Amino acid sequence: MISPQENPAETPYELLGGDAGVRGLVDRFYDLMEEIPEYHGIRKLHPQDMSTSREKLYLFLSGWLGGPPLYVEKYGHPMLRARHLPFPIGVDERDAWLACMLQAMEDKGIEETLRMALLKAFHGTADWMRNKPD
Repeated sequence: MISPQENPAETPYELLGGDAGVRGLVDRFYDLMEEIPEYHGIRKLHPQDMSTSREKLYLFLSGWLGGPPLYVEKYGHPMLRARHLPFPIGVDERDAWLACMLQAMEDKGIEETLRMALLKAFHGTADWMRNKPD
């Protein structure tokens, strides 16, 4: 979990607006993936129907951001790297994912300090997902 906020009693989950805020961010992220040509490369790594992908990211982010551990309750330990190994992820895919998430955060009006802290944390995780040479 990350804690960029001034009040350490508030989690990023709470700062984003709780359940509705996290759900809105995830929905905007996947909507952008469908809409923006620069994100079509990462879109192709997903199934045609992205409803399961949306749900899993929402469940994961809920706990990762300091809210309820919904993903762990439903699926167990996330094992992110292992679950992403079947998909070719390099620098281009990492950067496209991060750009898409940044745009989603901007579109949702997430305050800059929180947005930058989240982007830094997302970068660390996205970089760890890389599994192909560039």
